[in-house]
Amino acid sequence: MSEDFDPAKKDLDAGFEVLDSFERFSQKNDIYSRAFWDPVVRSEKTDRFFETYRTPLKEWKSADGFRQRDYALRNASWHLPDIFAELKEDQNRREGFLDPFTVHRQGPEECVEVESPTEMSREIKHVAKVFGADLVGITAYDERWVYTHAYSRKGETEKEQELPTDLPNVIVIVQEMDRDLIETVPSALSGTATGIGYSQDTLVLLGLAQYVINLGYRAVATMNDTALAIPYALKAGLGEYGRHGLLITKEFGPRVRIGKIFTDLPLAHDYPKTFGVTEFCKICRRCSDACPVNAIPDGQPSDVVYNKSNIRGVRKWTVDAETCFKFWTNQNSDCSICVRVCPYNRDSRGLWPRL
Repeated sequence: MSEDFDPAKKDLDAGFEVLDSFERFSQKNDIYSRAFWDPVVRSEKTDRFFETYRTPLKEWKSADGFRQRDYALRNASWHLPDIFAELKEDQNRREGFLDPFTVHRQGPEECVEVESPTEMSREIKHVAKVFGADLVGITAYDERWVYTHAYSRKGETEKEQELPTDLPNVIVIVQEMDRDLIETVPSALSGTATGIGYSQDTLVLLGLAQYVINLGYRAVATMNDTALAIPYALKAGLGEYGRHGLLITKEFGPRVRIGKIFTDLPLAHDYPKTFGVTEFCKICRRCSDACPVNAIPDGQPSDVVYNKSNIRGVRKWTVDAETCFKFWTNQNSDCSICVRVCPYNRDSRGLWPRL
């Protein structure tokens, strides 16, 4: 953690408060991990939910959005991240989801000298966007948001976290999800937006991390694995925290996927930015009103914990992950109703040319 890093101040700037009761989180307790080992969450429906990502259902609902062609498109959108996730399963790794991506090509022994971390940050952001990133921010490493342990799906237990603790900087990238596909939520078809988002994440993370490695520095590319993404994105100035427990960006609202690269490349940091989200969310309850299972709180931020899939000791809006995911498995599809109805879910494609 850098010497000028003030966690408490930046927490408040980012829209949440860490309390004395704070406990770091283990990935074993993530709701998706629990769907494989915890009888409270796992059921025939959860097993079927994950199976449909490999084999499209021939029969499900006689309605648009739930037919075999819809599942076929959704699953095709996941093909690239699935390849990397399954590449080293025989080594007890699911890269991008439970483990960081492997470095396949080592860099040179000599490092490119960085005279100005500020200039290097500008260069990294430019390169990230060349690879396809929609938004890029940089912040300091913060151990609080790193998982205490990784999760082994093969052993259905915790395993040691492999992230080095001497990588002081975190590059955070954001990918926009397709608005038209999100409009079909909660159909199976809508999951295509998520799959494409992860596919784009994979390409950008691997390319950008290799660029850093080619400069002679270390880079650990991570997606859903290794650490909680939203706190890092907030600290990197990419958006604010919403009532629905998601990152809300100024450009795309909550319709985004997030990736992270931990590195020792000297970089200047961004800082939390506000544009009125917290104040607006306090009076807007559109997501909580629209949630079919009332998994989103309608009150003020608090340190409430619904179950073991919630982090402890943070005053914020917290979603009941068990109730939310149960609806997913009952529908046999992703649910992003809260994203679809969010007033910040705007179509930015025609905005900037008019400015």
